[in-house]
Amino acid sequence: MIYRFLILSDEVDNFKREIQINSDASFLDFHKAILKATGYDENQLYSFFICDDDWSKETEVTQIEMDTSSEEDNFVMESTNLDELIEDERQKLLYVFDSLSERVFFIELREIITGKTLEAPVCTKSIGTPPEQLIDYDLSAGNISADFDNEFYGEDEFDEDELEGFTSVDDLDERF
Repeated sequence: MIYRFLILSDEVDNFKREIQINSDASFLDFHKAILKATGYDENQLYSFFICDDDWSKETEVTQIEMDTSSEEDNFVMESTNLDELIEDERQKLLYVFDSLSERVFFIELREIITGKTLEAPVCTKSIGTPPEQLIDYDLSAGNISADFDNEFYGEDEFDEDELEGFTSVDDLDERF
């Protein structure tokens, strides 16, 4: 059986990838197919989330084993097959490709093709350029100002009358 997934981004309007993969392939195989289709670096931390119809996260499939409580199921890409968690057409997933900024691809299982299999996952549609993989937080470029003035901090002088009604540190020491 083959799953045909559609991959979209909310950052780039004309970006679209379609990947076909065997239903019994692992999430790691799917992950590698996405990296190949986008040209992203494999040396980042990635994860999948199985979602409900409103894109709310339900089940996470991580790239590496995470320490979680024994009461909670722990799914790892390498040891979890797609058909273990995905059974129905229109199933929604999120693919986190920038874990620091929580940027994602929106994925939907568009079709289940029965009676066929593939040698390897294949990108059957590639439209547009994917979003940049990582956001560059270059503070020296002037994107974020570190120039705080009196408007940010208030006036330079301290007025003790503004603290009227607050308990002083001396009063606290006497009570404890």
